Amino acid sequence: MENKLKLGIPKGSLQETTVRLFKKAGYDIRISDRSYYPKIDDPEIECILIRAQEMARYVEEGAIDVGLTGLDWILENKSNVTEVAELSYGKSGLGKVKWVLAVPENSQIRNVMGLQGKKIATELVSVTKDYLQENNVSADVEFSWGATEVKPPLLADAIVEITETGSSLRANNLRIVETVLESTTRLIANNESFKDEWKMRKINEIATMLKGALRAEKMVGIFMNVEKKDLEKVLSTLPAMKSPMVTDLRKKDWFEVFVVLEETQIKEMLLKLKNNGAQGIVEFPLNKVIE
Repeated sequence: MENKLKLGIPKGSLQETTVRLFKKAGYDIRISDRSYYPKIDDPEIECILIRAQEMARYVEEGAIDVGLTGLDWILENKSNVTEVAELSYGKSGLGKVKWVLAVPENSQIRNVMGLQGKKIATELVSVTKDYLQENNVSADVEFSWGATEVKPPLLADAIVEITETGSSLRANNLRIVETVLESTTRLIANNESFKDEWKMRKINEIATMLKGALRAEKMVGIFMNVEKKDLEKVLSTLPAMKSPMVTDLRKKDWFEVFVVLEETQIKEMLLKLKNNGAQGIVEFPLNKVIE
């Protein structure tokens, strides 16, 4: 019997970023407007589009072997799954998202204690109830089917809503009171699937490639030519934890130096390298950095 791994791709806000990440990791996923079964250029994988909110439940049940969803939805569904990898990306790029408690700008509520006896609208009902219980607060938590930001103050006293930048909340004259949960995307597997030797190997391969692609998002490669007299000065400019590759060039007393650096270091580093004698400096993006 031919081995197949059922992979869940999150439909919705994470979909585009996830497909792009898989592309960078070496998997070409093609999604048709009319189908919930994307094509992937790996004959051992079958893809299905599932809302992130439902992914953990289907993975737990075994309908899907492995999938991507947020920690928030794993906790919301109280799903018993194997967490294979944390992948810190969202719909707008790298990093975490936050579920925050927000109230109208002119509200008298200043902290979670002010919610006693109030009404809260959210899509993250279970997590919100747990948060209130941890703080010994009794409030009415109702499920919001969407457009949660417009519900205060007429339909709710407060909301618990997801945000990356807070701009949508500010646009609706809402003020963040507290953070309820910080969440990142997780690669999760069905517990039984992860015990299967072939599936576990395949899932770990996917995890390695995705983590390598994400790591590369924050890094760049640098090639430069350095004359022998300047070599030590140039190498001393590089971060102490980096190990550059140095090779002889055909031109006598010249070397080619290659190093991978954090993207945040580049602007300042390029100027220092040039001032210390590096020439022909070439910066280029990386697809994957595997550790």
